Amino acid sequence: MKKIFFIFLLASANNIFCQNLYKEKYRPEFHFSPTVNWMNDPNGLIYFNGEYNLFYQSNPYANVWGHMSWSHAVSKDLLHWQHLPVALREENGIMMFSGSAVIDKKNTAGFGADAMVAIYTGHTDTLQTQNLAYSNDVGRTFTKYNGNPVLNLHKKDFRDPNVFWFEKNNCWIMSVSHPNEHQIEFYRSQNLKDWKSLSRFGPTGDTSAVWECPDLMQVSIEGTNQKKWVLFTSQNSTMQYFVGEFDGTKFTNENPATKIFKQDYGTDYYATIAYHNTPDKNPITIGWLNNWNYANEIPTSPWKSVMSLPRKISLKKIKNGWILIQQVIPSFQTLRKEAVVFVNKKTAKEETLGFSGQVFEMEMLFQPSSTGESGIKLAVGNNHFLKISYDAPHQQMIVDRSQTNTSFSKIFASINKSLATVQLKNGKLKWHIYFDKSIVEIFVNDGEAVFTTQIFPEENENNIQLFSSEGQAIFDYLNFWKLKNIW
Repeated sequence: MKKIFFIFLLASANNIFCQNLYKEKYRPEFHFSPTVNWMNDPNGLIYFNGEYNLFYQSNPYANVWGHMSWSHAVSKDLLHWQHLPVALREENGIMMFSGSAVIDKKNTAGFGADAMVAIYTGHTDTLQTQNLAYSNDVGRTFTKYNGNPVLNLHKKDFRDPNVFWFEKNNCWIMSVSHPNEHQIEFYRSQNLKDWKSLSRFGPTGDTSAVWECPDLMQVSIEGTNQKKWVLFTSQNSTMQYFVGEFDGTKFTNENPATKIFKQDYGTDYYATIAYHNTPDKNPITIGWLNNWNYANEIPTSPWKSVMSLPRKISLKKIKNGWILIQQVIPSFQTLRKEAVVFVNKKTAKEETLGFSGQVFEMEMLFQPSSTGESGIKLAVGNNHFLKISYDAPHQQMIVDRSQTNTSFSKIFASINKSLATVQLKNGKLKWHIYFDKSIVEIFVNDGEAVFTTQIFPEENENNIQLFSSEGQAIFDYLNFWKLKNIW
């Protein structure tokens, strides 16, 4: 009882601390961020007893990468979060690298019925192994398994186990990465402790950087009762996905092997994994919004890094490929305040809207100029702006932050543009944009493509402009909503 009361006091103190902190420059108001210090990959996304658990890589001691541990937060709705004490700490020189969590309903591991079991990579400079820790108090405290490691190939790079219960074969399945070989290996177990290798997938797709953070899940096909298997991997500063079938032993990709399919075309989206056991059994993803090339250098304090908005996912067959459709969870709309609407705007050069801000949601439908580049500029002021545009002659959507504040990092300044081929629908584009101080998430054509980027504007850089570099762009509507602060 004393232990539980102490945890309650720590959590209460942490939340009071959070309320005093969450007003800093660049601090997002509706994205998850830690109160203080460094954060990276989401880990152990698990829904249990009415709570969404978000564990994540953290440094409890500093606002830069190091001393990797698992921090912890919970939510009833995936919007409002309660910070809890650090769940799993670096000990004896072994860091807590990324992994997953499961609810062992059948007590297969012997840790107790409904034990929450974390499966994580133990990291030293020379060795990475897969390990277990378990909790019998809904994730508030964990005990590391005294038989660790449960999987050891005596390799320096072998990490990020993602585990789920495979009902068809009545067993646990683990996806784990061989980063340098660009392969994901699949294992099976009856008890979470003894693992047998099944097969490997890869190399294929994007092999330009190490493969990390695999996640294998079933995803619904829009408009049907059918599902396909989707495999996520992360490559240094970008991600890719494969769609096909998993038979309990082997994953087979059905998308064209010559094309790279990305979850997000922006500069700042990584290490995404999913809640597999949501109430409706449809996965919801959360990703880390930063970039390893400059992650330590972004100018935020006393915290570093943000998580994406939760995205519900589905699949759609477009031409000859399975496309991942991503949209922010519908309950996000409960954060909306009164709408501000603009209709039938025609722009041949540039127009400043009668709406401004750095914390809002917006939805727009427009017909781009057919001869040049047209779109919208956010965070306009002091000769700075973020340009989101469509280049019709090249059929490319472009997110360009080269005119934003980049003074804090030469590397950030050099990675300033992202683009993707996007097809118009009946000559038009639909954009759904979430702007939150230093984070911009852009969903294209109802989630057929997504761009996420970080920017760091001054407070008075908050105007919004429509523009067309050549010819006329027609904006059918632009809907804006100011949003409530989740903290």
